[in-house]
Amino acid sequence: MGTVHKLKTARRGKYATRLDPAMWDYIDLVNDWFPPEIAELPIAEQRSVYDAMCRAFHQGYPKGVSASDGIIAADEGHVIPIRYYRMAGKPVRAIIVYYHGGGFVLGGLDSHDDICAEICAGTGFDVVSADYRLAPEHPHPAAFDDALTVFEWAAVTTDLPIVLVGESAGGNLAAAVAHASRRHSRHAVGQVLIYPGLGGDEGAGSYVEHANAPLLALRDIEFYRTIRSGPAQSPDDPTFSPLSDSDFSGLPPTIIITAECDPLSSDGETYRDRIVAAGGRAWWYEEPRLVHSFLRARKSVARAGEAFVCTLAAIAAVAVLGKNDWPY
Repeated sequence: MGTVHKLKTARRGKYATRLDPAMWDYIDLVNDWFPPEIAELPIAEQRSVYDAMCRAFHQGYPKGVSASDGIIAADEGHVIPIRYYRMAGKPVRAIIVYYHGGGFVLGGLDSHDDICAEICAGTGFDVVSADYRLAPEHPHPAAFDDALTVFEWAAVTTDLPIVLVGESAGGNLAAAVAHASRRHSRHAVGQVLIYPGLGGDEGAGSYVEHANAPLLALRDIEFYRTIRSGPAQSPDDPTFSPLSDSDFSGLPPTIIITAECDPLSSDGETYRDRIVAAGGRAWWYEEPRLVHSFLRARKSVARAGEAFVCTLAAIAAVAVLGKNDWPY
């Protein structure tokens, strides 16, 4: 047993003691379901395994939350599936447009279903989850176009304040939509980005320090970016990489929540700094001792559960930031 423990500790490298034992239990469980070498399998098989993992982690719905599925007609002639969550017994003060993670390749309405339900219960806001098109069948800008269409649908079908929320790849989409719609007469009142990939400098900061972090390494980011890219993809396209935008003015109050041991963490800091430099309001919080995808560990890892509570507070706060200071 001692030898096995030493080998496991050695494989974990600098993260062996940097992360709590409960977090390592979560990481090991994810890797049992979705090991790093799965990237060598066909995309269809990756999706099947990922979907099975998400079902295994599903925590059910909080009491009072109901959900219904629908579709939104898009300009390109296709339809975008959505799932609409509502909490009974609470006055609705805002609507969240939620974009799931999965590297623009994996995931859908079911993969983050319980997370959306808990966000609905925790904030009392309605939540609409967008099932945007995935790569490689639909390279950029397909996912962005669908994300923007769902926002525009929300803008014309409800008078509620709109909050954009996205996790990982979905954080990229939420930010891209915020940039594209900031002059919209019904622009979002705020955005909350959860460990988003925003196209930052991969030769500096967390990209270097955490290039080989558990559950998301720099090679994974490069892998998914390549799949998402079309043959003539410009690195200066803000709908692909929001940090490549030349204008960060006019954006809604923004909160970025990242994990300490995640190559993407520096994107949150950089994005905050650029919004603030342009005269906007933005806050970046790096959650200690956590890794990418920590929301899925919110029930099993105390540190992740605390971060999820703070995420709910962030979502609730940006809905009223026009009148109140951020109380985080």
